[in-house]
Amino acid sequence: MANRLADATSPYLQQHRDNPVDWWEWSEEAFKEARERDVPVLISVGYAACHWCHVMAHESFEDEAVAAQLNADFVAIKVDREERPDVDAVYMTATQAMTGQGGWPMTVFATPGGDPFYCGTYFPKQNFTRLLASVTKAWREEREGVLKQGAAVVQAVGGAQVVGGPTAAISAELLAAAATGLAKEHDPAYGGFGGAPKFPPHMDLLFLLRHHERTGSAEALELVRHTGEQMARGGIYDQLAGGFARYAVDAHWTVPHFEKMLYDNALLLRVYTQLWRLTGDVLARRVADETAEFLLRDLRTPAGGLASALDADTDGVEGLTYAWTPAQLTEVLGDEDGAWAADLFRVTPGGTFEHGKSVLVLGRDIDAADPELIGRWQDLRARLLTARAERPQPARDDKVVASWNGLAITALAEHGVLTGSASSRDAAIALAGVLAERHLVDGRLRRVSRDGKVGEPVGVLEDYGCVAEAFLAVHQITADPRWLRAAGGLLDVALAHFGTGSGGFYDTADDAEKLLTRPADPTDNATPSGLASICAALVSYAALTGETAYREAADAALTTVGPLIEGHPRFAGYSAMVAEAVLTGPYEIAVATTDLTDPLVMEAFREAPGGSVIVAGTPDLPGVPLLADRPLIDDRATAYVCRGFVCDRPVTTPQELIARLQR
Repeated sequence: MANRLADATSPYLQQHRDNPVDWWEWSEEAFKEARERDVPVLISVGYAACHWCHVMAHESFEDEAVAAQLNADFVAIKVDREERPDVDAVYMTATQAMTGQGGWPMTVFATPGGDPFYCGTYFPKQNFTRLLASVTKAWREEREGVLKQGAAVVQAVGGAQVVGGPTAAISAELLAAAATGLAKEHDPAYGGFGGAPKFPPHMDLLFLLRHHERTGSAEALELVRHTGEQMARGGIYDQLAGGFARYAVDAHWTVPHFEKMLYDNALLLRVYTQLWRLTGDVLARRVADETAEFLLRDLRTPAGGLASALDADTDGVEGLTYAWTPAQLTEVLGDEDGAWAADLFRVTPGGTFEHGKSVLVLGRDIDAADPELIGRWQDLRARLLTARAERPQPARDDKVVASWNGLAITALAEHGVLTGSASSRDAAIALAGVLAERHLVDGRLRRVSRDGKVGEPVGVLEDYGCVAEAFLAVHQITADPRWLRAAGGLLDVALAHFGTGSGGFYDTADDAEKLLTRPADPTDNATPSGLASICAALVSYAALTGETAYREAADAALTTVGPLIEGHPRFAGYSAMVAEAVLTGPYEIAVATTDLTDPLVMEAFREAPGGSVIVAGTPDLPGVPLLADRPLIDDRATAYVCRGFVCDRPVTTPQELIARLQR
């Protein structure tokens, strides 16, 4: 019989609907039940694509004896961290404070008031059952000590979320220090920063690209190019279907943790699109195109929006869909092509993964090869992908997360306008419509939807920032004032309800559910911090409208993360990226034209430094401030280039525009 999770909107919670555990969703009712029964609470936090979450579920939560022990002595609450990032943030801080590390599944034991007193991550079944017995014994026989421990953890959690700390003004010197810090941590052999496990450092790469544009730093560009190439040729990139896995378990990008997340691919789409824009690199262009195709082919949901993830496991086995042996290649391709593919993709008899299988990597620089070889490679890819489609496929978490879709919209808008891809451009506009029509409820954002139905969890700061940034990106490629108005409305809500009063931002609104503490984390994690994303939108909105109050809010917020950018740039890449735009101006470019195919329009998008705002359309288009009082000159398309609301003489040729932008 299904438990209480049967009606949950979260696919992760749905995965546990048939557990013998008497799960509750996160709710006041669950804690009330614990108070009435006088038992502690088990809070289990994970997400649908999480491999070790599946392992713990199979070992413990599907076991009748474990479930009986849990049901008798605890109230068990299951939380989807992607649906409730606020809950996750509070208890992850507690877990890290108590254990020195964190991860998922996150396993928290708490009082009926929600105070955590023992935290951990994955526990094997035998350890978990012993832990359940120990916690039960302590709750019954050593209650005073348990409550003191909970109070101490709550105090530690509150101390970790202090706002109003040191500040540092954004400056060229500060950003130079950040770039230097990243260079020191760069892996010269395989790219990326640090060792195994190695995550794609997309936000740091976006910062380095803008740093290169502002300063001309060849080193910054080379860090991006080298890392981008190594990732694209590694097993972290799907060599058949496109799209990046979450991370590599090794330092050389060979064996991934196979889940594919929307946010990683959205951010990496921006990286490779911008890298191609700046260098013309054919590999970067191919990867950008294939990543955009992956998003729209494999993550688009029937009700609109992009799904959150593809699972790490297939039928409970990690990598089952993706790994190959030489014999399997030969079976699909024949002897000659099979041997050629094994060499190209580094599929060896011993294997690079498990059970003698290998993850496909691109062993040769084939993008610049002879056209005949490229054709053969593409043919083999297509044949292998067809064969792979006959294998069992990973499950898809098809909930639509507002902020992650916002990241994808921005990336698709950039890809569409820079490459001329109509599919990317059209998708960006359509996806923005889904968020505006489904996730905006009474002027406030909801975080998730599924099957066309919006969920109850309210938007957090990153939702407001990423969606506002997405609406501004769509405004720039359409000149439709609807998107500018919608972005402004979101930013007004953020300023009114998320501000700390000292320049920074909380991650939850002042009228949201009260938790142990109010999260205010300025560091990037898997996605941009809420503060960084809201600053990105504030800077662009101010540049598009001329309303300086929004720029002043961004400047104040960036000073609160200045010390983080300078001292720990790996955890502040998105804020550093926004800071680069601030130092650049950013450029405000209006192209007055009656012909949107005019070369001047394309040159504006191609040549403007990252972070610039660009709008092309007819002069004095209603609701588009950047085109106000911007007439054509001699009936020709005319570009107006401004910085800090101070404008140069308008130009009418691509050559003049390029000269303006390269000063």
